[in-house]
Amino acid sequence: MLSVVNEDGTTATGFLIDDIVREGARRMLAAALEAEVDQYIAELAGEKDESGRRLVVRNGHHRSRSVTTSAGAVEVKAPRVNDRRIDEGSGERMRFSSKILPPWCRRSPKVSEVLPALYLHGLSTGDFVPALEQFLGSAAGLSAPTVTRLTKQWQADHAAFQARDLSGSDWVYVWADGVHPKVRLGQAHSCVLVLMGVRTDGTKELIALAEGLRESTESWADLLRDCRRRGMRDPELVAGDGALGLWNALREVFPAARHQRCWVHKVRNVVNALPQSAQPGAKKAMQEIYNAEDRAHAEKAIKKFTDAYAAKWPKAVKKITDDQDALLAFYDFPAEHWIHLRTTNPIESTFSTVKLRTRVTRGAGSPSAALAMVFKLAESAQARWRAITAPHLVALVREGARFEHGRPVENRITPAA
Repeated sequence: MLSVVNEDGTTATGFLIDDIVREGARRMLAAALEAEVDQYIAELAGEKDESGRRLVVRNGHHRSRSVTTSAGAVEVKAPRVNDRRIDEGSGERMRFSSKILPPWCRRSPKVSEVLPALYLHGLSTGDFVPALEQFLGSAAGLSAPTVTRLTKQWQADHAAFQARDLSGSDWVYVWADGVHPKVRLGQAHSCVLVLMGVRTDGTKELIALAEGLRESTESWADLLRDCRRRGMRDPELVAGDGALGLWNALREVFPAARHQRCWVHKVRNVVNALPQSAQPGAKKAMQEIYNAEDRAHAEKAIKKFTDAYAAKWPKAVKKITDDQDALLAFYDFPAEHWIHLRTTNPIESTFSTVKLRTRVTRGAGSPSAALAMVFKLAESAQARWRAITAPHLVALVREGARFEHGRPVENRITPAA
């Protein structure tokens, strides 16, 4: 029920508009719960005991409880169900459990999703209550101890994620990068090693996220060996930064995977080896390489770049020519996928908000807690990732199809090993 409205439009619980939104949310949630129970009982109306009485009937309502949602805290009285059926396997009584509002639920997933983002951006556990109370109209269920319990759950979620079976998944393309979010990790130069992949249906997915040293071959080998042990197959192509310790590790653990050096990182490296006056022209010349219509034209663009800059700046040119094969690997795949494969942008864009933080998270508690925060942020972002262009071609790549000029070569598909 709405509160009395003051002359300035406020009520005892806030502003009238917020009260209206919360009341609407409460009524809609109550109606949805009633409809869910009605459907459950109707589907089991034929279940009766020896006396002909129904085994599944309504039984009033549970005690009222407050649920924190994106519309604010709402009071809910969920309907109760008396289910007298016996599970033949376990011998225990069966119970109704709402999919809309499980018994343990005290906040919506959206509210839980925003907590790691706030934490990573520098909001301490003690700041959650006053900050979120402004938006949600209540601090119920969002105390500092509650957030501390959540961080422990996030650590458990990350541990389960890193231990899951990978044999049922198949990532055809993989991006690898070492990112430096401003959180306290275990070692002075530690970063977060990230693997993201593209499944055969074209969707993107987080594969692994662990602490390690970005330049260390052994750090990357440990992560890749663990993925291999849990059932991960060799990808067709792995894109990463040329400075990573990744490539030697890949040769050992996933020797069948081809290597693609990230053009964004490469352009930065080349530009840093040039005087400022030469940088604009060099950038344009490199764009002509990775935006070429096919590999042959890209190779001609590299020769043109070499002719223009080798005499004065041989070290800058060598950064391109020494890595030519790895820089142009993406041209051997579908043209629709080139824009996705020539950089590690999928990882860069996901972690950009974390990288922009200007100070270390307060009260992280431990390196494992900080890493769990990064994991939860990436997990939340994953729900918004879009499939790559022409997703149907990913399966064709895995089947062994060859591509020339970005197009499949007809009648020359070899079966996958």
